[in-house]
Amino acid sequence: MPLDRIVLIIVCVVIAAGATIWLGVFLLAALTLPLPALLLLLLPVALVVWLVWRVIADRLANREDDHYDQIEK
Repeated sequence: MPLDRIVLIIVCVVIAAGATIWLGVFLLAALTLPLPALLLLLLPVALVVWLVWRVIADRLANREDDHYDQIEK
């Protein structure tokens, strides 16, 4: 898969995650939940960051197992 396509997918995912968090913050503000509820909001953010980190780290560390770059077009 070309690098520009991966970057596009990551940008779309980050924008979608940001929009989700933004809407979640408005929902929590509307419901006036206490601080522990705000800490629950950090869980999806941490999971997305971890997932992106793992994908990028695996992509950079294992170049000989890159199936998509060796496909003839």
